[in-house]
Formats: sequence, structure tokens, C-alpha cells
Amino acid sequence: MDATRLKDAQAPLKKRYAEDAGSALVTLRASGELDGSGVACKVQTSTALVEAGLHPATGGDGTQLCSGDMLLEALVACAGVTLRAVATSLGLDVEGAVRAEGDLDFRGTLGVDKQAPVGFRDIRLTFDLRTSADEEQVALLMKLTERYCVVLQTIAGNPGIDVSVTRG
Repeated sequence: MDATRLKDAQAPLKKRYAEDAGSALVTLRASGELDGSGVACKVQTSTALVEAGLHPATGGDGTQLCSGDMLLEALVACAGVTLRAVATSLGLDVEGAVRAEGDLDFRGTLGVDKQAPVGFRDIRLTFDLRTSADEEQVALLMKLTERYCVVLQTIAGNPGIDVSVTRG
């Protein structure tokens, strides 16, 4: 997709959102089915059914997806798509790769040490870029990518979360 096609695709959306802020609020959803026989959750993505389970560091056998890995994968996907959209808008030719790494102390999630955090301590997002863009253009590309990456901003922003239960 080139810059003109991207701008043409986004222009009516931007106009509508500017005129009606409420139309910009979209609720995304995900759901899963609890596995009654094991320690797993089957999640329907838009293209496949995936099964999440325990990471080997918590007793899993490594055959199921780990939700921590899935979080990093979502970050990589969002950052990569955002970077490509920003590069397209700026008219920059950019190729390369995106990687995310996160440090977990599994003592926390296993309840071994109540002081150990549950969740990622640190996350590192790395872009290995091949581009003819100059340093100033790359700096702008990264600034805008960081600003507009939904998953990155969600992780960094610590959103409010409401947890509830219903019984059927």
C-alpha cells in the first residue's frame, strides 16, 4: 500500500471521528473456552483456534501457547503494523524486523515468593531497520510509532481493568 492509498482509506474515518468522537470508540473482544480436562484455554482468533496453556517454567510441556508469549507477539504485531503505516504515511522505504523480549520472575506467578512480581518486570522492543531514511526521519518514525501503537500505549498506560464473574 502506498501513502496515497493509505491516506484515501483513512481520510473518511478521520473525518467521521473528528465530527463524531463517539463513533471512534470501538469495543474489541476476545473470548476463550476453558478446557475442562487440563490447564488450558482455547481462544478463537480471527483466523484460527489457538490453545493457551502453562509455560514450561510453570509446569507446562511447551506444546501450548503461553499467554506471556502471546502478549509479546501482540506487541510485535502492533508495533510492526504501526511502523509500516507511519513509514507509508511519511513516504519512507523501511524494511526489517521487530522483536520483543520480556523478563518474568516465575516465583511470583507460582506463589513461591509473595514479594516477587507477577507479570513482566521489563519489556524490550527492538526494531532492526533497513532504510535509506536519515537519522531525523528515523527519529520521527520511531516517535510516531511509539505514540500510535495501541498495544505499546496500553501496556505503558496501565489501563483500568474491571474483572467480574457470572455463573450460568
